[in-house]
Amino acid sequence: MIFVHELGHFLAAKWTGVYAPRFSIGFGPALWKKRRGETEYVIAALPLGGYVRMASRDDETMAAIEGGVPEGQGTGPGGEQEQGGSEDRPADWDENAMIPFGPKPVPANRWFESKPLWARLVIMLAGVTMNVVLTLVVSTGVFAYYGRSYVPAVVDSVIAGMPAAQAGLQRGDSVVAIDGQPVRAWNDLLGTISKSAGTGITIEVVRAGSPVSISVVPVAQDGADPATGKRITVGRIGAYPQERVQRERIGLGASAVAGAHATWTMATSVVGVVGGLFQGSISVKNLGGPVAIARTSVAAAKTGLESLWALIAFLSINLAVLNLLPIPILDGGQVVMTIAESLKGSPFSLRTRELVMRLGLAAIVALFAVVMFNDIVALFR
Repeated sequence: MIFVHELGHFLAAKWTGVYAPRFSIGFGPALWKKRRGETEYVIAALPLGGYVRMASRDDETMAAIEGGVPEGQGTGPGGEQEQGGSEDRPADWDENAMIPFGPKPVPANRWFESKPLWARLVIMLAGVTMNVVLTLVVSTGVFAYYGRSYVPAVVDSVIAGMPAAQAGLQRGDSVVAIDGQPVRAWNDLLGTISKSAGTGITIEVVRAGSPVSISVVPVAQDGADPATGKRITVGRIGAYPQERVQRERIGLGASAVAGAHATWTMATSVVGVVGGLFQGSISVKNLGGPVAIARTSVAAAKTGLESLWALIAFLSINLAVLNLLPIPILDGGQVVMTIAESLKGSPFSLRTRELVMRLGLAAIVALFAVVMFNDIVALFR
């Protein structure tokens, strides 16, 4: 997923003519690297993300983090040496190098900043776009190969004293419609019931081959939104379905529609969770990091390839949504900074941008510390 994300940035940079001297999966010292053309491809020691290095007016700002020439030992956009004497230079020092990983001076028209606003936004949003496309493709493929699964709208049990039992709903009733709308899956039934707390609804069922109409008023109960985990008030009637899942084969077109719907549902779910974190309705204790992801991946793989592909799709859309947050160092923060510079009519000073980037990095590090703490606590539960 990280590879796909960074590939989006890389391909967009190539398409718009920006010089990209390094494509790295991971940060820090290189474990493996190979130069092909003008780009050095790297697998680095810390697998916590990735980056695409692009020719820029501030080439050395991130060099130390990326595992390149230490800050102060590179050259500026015009080839001028900034700091550091010959005794401090690495063995492969190039007096004419413009960027830490570049073999030659790079023309100014290939700098990232030299490109028009639309091109820079395309580059910055290409990673997110690739993650969305990956989720859509994987989801579509899952539906096309495995089919669409659903729980039939057949009642298995009702709770005594709840509206379903009081209205006469019985085990074995097959629900065919609710308020005149056809019902095929149990989720179709739940969708209407959950929104109808305190409001009368009519459920059409087939019982022993005969149609029966039942009027019921769902009661209001506190519950968790299945998409975001937020506490909300929902309607309940106290009926449960039979525990059997059915599948139906669907064509490629229907699979694409189902895949798009699944992608949208997952994206809105992630947005809801992020919103809940900022609003305080969802605790940071619910967040998981690399260990949680690894454990979930193993569990999904044991369940079957379908679950593993579904997890890949979900993690990919997670990466897309989280990267759109307006936090410096993330794609969303870079977009905000770039648009702000465009409106301002001039770039922010290097000191300002470094300060903003450091604040963004501090926020990410703090979040990472929280999720790692949650992971460690979960290991001992």
